[in-house]
Amino acid sequence: MPVQSSQSQSSPSTDGCTPDRREERRQAIIDTAARLFAELGYSDCEMERVAAEIGIAKGTLYLYFASKEALFYACVDAGMKQMQEVVAKAADETDDAMDRIARGIRAYLQFFEDHPEHVELLIQERANFKSRSKPTYFEYREQNRQKWRSVHESLIADGRYRTDLPVERIMDAIGNLLYGTMFTNHFVGRSVSMNEQYQSLVEIVMRGLLSDEERASRGPREVTGS
Repeated sequence: MPVQSSQSQSSPSTDGCTPDRREERRQAIIDTAARLFAELGYSDCEMERVAAEIGIAKGTLYLYFASKEALFYACVDAGMKQMQEVVAKAADETDDAMDRIARGIRAYLQFFEDHPEHVELLIQERANFKSRSKPTYFEYREQNRQKWRSVHESLIADGRYRTDLPVERIMDAIGNLLYGTMFTNHFVGRSVSMNEQYQSLVEIVMRGLLSDEERASRGPREVTGS
C-alpha cells in the first residue's frame, strides 16, 4: 500500500455525526493514535488498538483515516502544526524583534519538553518512511521561513545584528541548533533545567549575532525574552 499524506483520508460523512462532533472525534483519534504510536512504535500500533482505545469500531476509524499510514501522517502533521502555533503565539507577545526570537526559542524548547511523543513520531517517520523527499518537520520549518527571515532582516536593517552573515546562514544555524537540542534532550536528557538551557542558548546565539554597538548597549550579560 502506498504511503499517503495526512490529507489522504476518507471523508467521515457517513458516521452520523455533526460537523463539529466529527472534528472533535477526528482530533481525539489523532491524540490517541499519537500517544500509541509513540509508546508502541509504528509497526506494532495497529488500527484495531487505536479504535479500541478510543472506544469506536475499527470501521468507524477508517471513515476518518483510510490507512494506518494516513493516520500516522495526520499525527505528525498535527504535532508540527501545534508546535508552530505555540512558537508563533509566544513570538507575537512582543513587538521587539530580538525578543520575538528569544520567546520563540523558549516556546520551542517548552513544547517538546511537554510533548515528548512528538519527538518520537519524528524519529519514527524517518525510520519507517525514508523515501519521503522531505520530513514533515522540515516542511513546516520551510513554510515559516519567510516570517523569521523578515525578523532577522529587520535586526540587520536596524543595526542590531552584525552585517557580515547572510540571513539564510543565520536561520540555518539557529534552526539546526534547536533541532539538535530537541533530540539531545529527548535521548539523554538535560544536564541543567530547561530555563538554564534556554538562557544559555539565547546568550550564545544572540551574543554571536549582535553588532558591536548592540552588544555594548546590553552590558556583559543581558538575555532577551525572559
